[in-house]
Amino acid sequence: MIKIGDFARPSQVSVVTLRYYDEMDLLKPVRVDDFTGYRYYSAAQLPRLNRILALKDLGFSLEQIKLILADGLSLEQLRSMLTLQRTEVEKRLLEERERLIRIEARLRQIELEDQMPNYDVVLKIVPPMMVASCRVTIPTNDQVPAYLAPAYAKVYEYLRKENVKDNGLCLTVWHSPADVYENEDAEAIVAVDRSLPGTDQVQIYELASTQVASVVHHGNFEDFTQGHAALLEWIDANGYKISGPYREIYIKHDKSDLADTTTEIQVPVEKI
Repeated sequence: MIKIGDFARPSQVSVVTLRYYDEMDLLKPVRVDDFTGYRYYSAAQLPRLNRILALKDLGFSLEQIKLILADGLSLEQLRSMLTLQRTEVEKRLLEERERLIRIEARLRQIELEDQMPNYDVVLKIVPPMMVASCRVTIPTNDQVPAYLAPAYAKVYEYLRKENVKDNGLCLTVWHSPADVYENEDAEAIVAVDRSLPGTDQVQIYELASTQVASVVHHGNFEDFTQGHAALLEWIDANGYKISGPYREIYIKHDKSDLADTTTEIQVPVEKI
């Protein structure tokens, strides 16, 4: 029999690790001294330890390894587990390659501007939400408030009439590109807590989940178009393309103080 320290040394594992494997019933010592509590192993157990370490190196969790080492696991089941593990590793590699592209794009941006970027772009998945919407066509960009304000008023009036609570989220979905300033197609949207019938002017539907590139603008509302420019630059630099109408979420928007607003801009994107 071999003392636990001497057994651990050839495989370069710690004594603490072997004790943990014992607790998990992955690798039990052949004998535990009743008086001292010392664990003893045999040389015949080294192949099992090596197999545990090899499977761990492939990315399997200890629970998965325990299942693989079980007598009832067939070769076909092992093949399936290895195939799934390969798929997960490939996914992680793809994610890391995309992360590397974003890092390189940020470095190029810093080198060109010689300063920290004003906006930080975040790639995320926004969940689906039930919304009440009033869609309008805005003749010219300077008339946006004159058209959106009544559209929101119609939505809130209908929700009050139907005794439906909104969750405080107010946004506009722009079906026209950001560089279009005439006949802009927009939806005044309020998130609601449940579905209900719509009307000719107010539609109720589920706004789909989507992947977006997002920035948050804080400051003067008149300057928030800089966030659009930052998003378009990021999308181009990181190998994405716009895949749907963009959204503006009005987190803090006081008409009496437009110099202190917070707006999130979300542009649906997909990898080219």
